Amino acid sequence: MRLVKFTHACVRLENGDRRVLVDPGAWAEDEAFDGVTDILVTHEHDDHVDLGRIAGLVGSRPLRLHGPASVRALADEAGIGEAVTVVAAGDVFDVAGFAVTAVGGRHAEIYDGLPGCPNLGYVIDGVYHPGDSYFVPDVEVHTLLVPAAAPWGRHREAIEMTRSIAPARAFPIHDRALTTDVGYGNFDAWMEAKGNTAYSRVPLGESVTL
Repeated sequence: MRLVKFTHACVRLENGDRRVLVDPGAWAEDEAFDGVTDILVTHEHDDHVDLGRIAGLVGSRPLRLHGPASVRALADEAGIGEAVTVVAAGDVFDVAGFAVTAVGGRHAEIYDGLPGCPNLGYVIDGVYHPGDSYFVPDVEVHTLLVPAAAPWGRHREAIEMTRSIAPARAFPIHDRALTTDVGYGNFDAWMEAKGNTAYSRVPLGESVTL
């Protein structure tokens, strides 16, 4: 299986001719959608799902989205609600031949309970994309995609989540907002020193074999 890193929280998993895309938001490159028929969406924020762009693609080829009910509601407004399968925490399902478990349920808090929206993490054949949360799932994870920078983010919580999950390896995501090259180095140094896992950064558009 290969993991391809795109801008911010967007990644694509590939195994042979099977591909699943996770969180293609407003900053994701167009090529992220190449060969993709199935998309997992953690929550409705536009840095995680660009429904306008997806609506333009749905008319030209089959695309199936999976996400919380709040994503379905916005997809209805975009005219593509029928393309969305609503999933909830605890659901186990198959997407493009990948085994997926939906976990978590709520977005990490910024302040005063906000933003207070649903957020699902996905464990995809052992690869965990938590969306906007530090939720620790009770299923086996060999590869963690750890959020690196966000209004709700803290180095401490990223490290504690990584240690609690104890994956074989971890790669940063959610690294477009609020982050400079100096910030990348700071976060990476802490994760390398204290994450207790094999941690590295995947350059944009490049891939790693898992």
